[in-house]
Amino acid sequence: MINVAVLGYGTVGSGVVEVINTNNDIVSKKAGDKVNIKYVLDLRDFPGDPVEEILVHDYEVILNDPEVEVIAEVMGGVEPAYTFVKSALLKGKSVCTSNKELVAKHGPELIEIAREHHRNFFFEASCGGGIPIIRPLIECITADDVQEIVGILNGTTNYILTKMSKEGLDFDTVLKEAQDLGYAERNPAADVEGYDACRKISILASLTYGKNVDFEEVYTEGITKITDVDFKYANKIGYSVKLFGKAKKSEGKFYAYVAPVMINAEHPLFSVNGVFNGIMVKGNVLGDVMFYGSGAGKLPTASAVVSDMVDAIKHLNDNVAIDWSADKLELTDIKNSKKKFFVRMTGDAKEMESAVKSAFGESEIITLDDLSGEFAFITDIITEEEYEKAAAGFDNIITRIRIE
Repeated sequence: MINVAVLGYGTVGSGVVEVINTNNDIVSKKAGDKVNIKYVLDLRDFPGDPVEEILVHDYEVILNDPEVEVIAEVMGGVEPAYTFVKSALLKGKSVCTSNKELVAKHGPELIEIAREHHRNFFFEASCGGGIPIIRPLIECITADDVQEIVGILNGTTNYILTKMSKEGLDFDTVLKEAQDLGYAERNPAADVEGYDACRKISILASLTYGKNVDFEEVYTEGITKITDVDFKYANKIGYSVKLFGKAKKSEGKFYAYVAPVMINAEHPLFSVNGVFNGIMVKGNVLGDVMFYGSGAGKLPTASAVVSDMVDAIKHLNDNVAIDWSADKLELTDIKNSKKKFFVRMTGDAKEMESAVKSAFGESEIITLDDLSGEFAFITDIITEEEYEKAAAGFDNIITRIRIE
């Protein structure tokens, strides 16, 4: 029998317990031994809950029990998760987590500690919820030089943007609906400002390129400035707006960013709607590979955590190599990356067309029949720096969205 412990009995933690108990025969068979939850750690009490019999409030009980081989950390946040996870690894216990904040900030250190103690630190659930993406990156897509990894990495923002696109609603209305449905937190900043997606693309980029991508250096822009009018233009020209997290290698340079982008129906991620996530990996030999599914939620995320726990049990004294060193990956300034831009301006399209093309290159002008006093255009392919210089010559720009 293999004893495990679960740190945190919130949404994901209760899901981990449910998955292990409901599918214990399947989980145990795949692990190669009976899996038993010996402890659940939480500050709260749960009277009447079956977990009450194994509930503890003191982490030291778990840490100092030599029978506990694998720990699932699903508390969230950096502390005390970091302290708990580090001490567990130093004690020779494997740890599996869904905590993207912890992994983004301390991933290389915890991976190295696990390696030194012949145990494992797994974090499949930290980037795509129930979508398997990390294990394929480190175990399957190993013969390719990965040129790009791009994804819709946050279900809340994708839900909001999808509703705005299909129903013509404004941002605030859809955000409130998402909060009422439990898709968005009362304080939605981590989602709508792009911080959640930023941590996820930093983790994926670090695993892809083997060096540490500091999430604090990744250009990050949220969706709070996207309006229903933007979608009127987008729908007219057959585009959709998505929040992308992207890391790319080009001519020996590395770019990473999180930002709203416009994509057309030819893009593989165009049809990823609602709370679903999609991640695309582009290899120089393999080409495009797509991963799609539930990017969050109690049971999908818990399923990924339990899968990691099974893998950790199968490799109890055998470290699975993860190529993510503490050496820093130097990111090139996003100002050097090239793309087209969708731009909205106040004014008359015919009067402004000459000035627009002179500043932004050959541009496609777009107008809406039911909207006067403004127009939009799509620029030629230019660098971010060239766009900023051109835009500085106008005081009537309403908004701009990158085009992928």
